[in-house]
Amino acid sequence: MNNFWNGKRYHSLNYFLRDKFGEKVFKISLDGGFSCPNRDGKISSGGCLFCSERGSGDYAGNRELSISKQFDDIKTMMANKWKSGKYIAYFQAYTNTYAPVSELRRKYEEALNQEGVVGIAIATRPDCLDDDVLELLDEINKKFYLWIELGLQTSNDETAKRINRGYKLEVFENAMKKLKDRNIDVVVHDILGLPGETKEDMLNTMNYIAHCGAKGIKLHLLHLMKQTPMVKVYEKGELEFLSQEDYIELVTQGIAMLPKDMVVHRLTGDAPRDLLIGPMWSLKKWEVLNSIDKALEDNDLWQGKDFKS
Repeated sequence: MNNFWNGKRYHSLNYFLRDKFGEKVFKISLDGGFSCPNRDGKISSGGCLFCSERGSGDYAGNRELSISKQFDDIKTMMANKWKSGKYIAYFQAYTNTYAPVSELRRKYEEALNQEGVVGIAIATRPDCLDDDVLELLDEINKKFYLWIELGLQTSNDETAKRINRGYKLEVFENAMKKLKDRNIDVVVHDILGLPGETKEDMLNTMNYIAHCGAKGIKLHLLHLMKQTPMVKVYEKGELEFLSQEDYIELVTQGIAMLPKDMVVHRLTGDAPRDLLIGPMWSLKKWEVLNSIDKALEDNDLWQGKDFKS
């Protein structure tokens, strides 16, 4: 394990994409203008308790603009920092398979037709993968690199009910099977610090994801943002923020539980400063990431060390 993944003790998305495409690959975060069944009344009208007004797409493009215009604006902004590379078109905000297939096809194809795009990533819910949508995804997957992101957040159904996720674990498992049957890569979202969850609960979810057949994982720290339903939970004293030290310990122990070939798409994230209520330490994103690297080294941990097949 001398070299790990280009010096990292986990299989990062940057390493994976460079290895796959031979150069730097950027994600262009797009807002396709979709809604969510957990917001429009089909399942619920409140949404998941943690979800922002932008549908977890706070850094995505402007939904008032076309896909092409969003893509071009973000690409131009990135060019100030990186002079060359390829792109993954990332449909991030809200539920990106929740529309008629004709609309989905048009928007996906518009993104895929942008210069330099080598693949597409689509964030959605496991209860929004009807057969006609799966057929479209299967078609795209045979022509382009594709991954689907599913917001599991927790494997604990009691927590899921508490955060108004709107579906049970068996729905996620059915969706995973359908996507795996079509050889479509799945990336699973996991939130650490959800109300009522213990350290054991959080590690159980990471262990569940390690064995569910996913190709990737996204780890999130729970951010409490203004104008989200979770503010009421916080005001009632039913939400306690993780400390930076506890978060780093959870992440490093969790990384060791993951299989070596699973791609780690994210270890933490940051919320818009003007919306964030807490934890405020999360704004120091690079400090957190560097601390995770150091803790992995100090504790002689690496991805796969504690994975049990």
